[in-house]
Amino acid sequence: MKEKVITILTEIRPEFDFNTETDGFVSKGMLDSFDIISIVSDIEESFNIAIDGAQILPENFDSIQALVDLINKSNS
Repeated sequence: MKEKVITILTEIRPEFDFNTETDGFVSKGMLDSFDIISIVSDIEESFNIAIDGAQILPENFDSIQALVDLINKSNS
């Protein structure tokens, strides 16, 4: 799952190395609101889940682990 998340992030923002940068994506300005919309769409499609709109918060997109946790919450 982590590898797929990194692939999605890399496809959206190829200028960053998400293998070494693992957190602070929103707080460091690596991802913006348009990126988050794309990430939500790609994650929903890739993992066959629906992410609740209430979960679309910056902190849920600020690290690899936060994204994995979001996927796990949306999958249950």
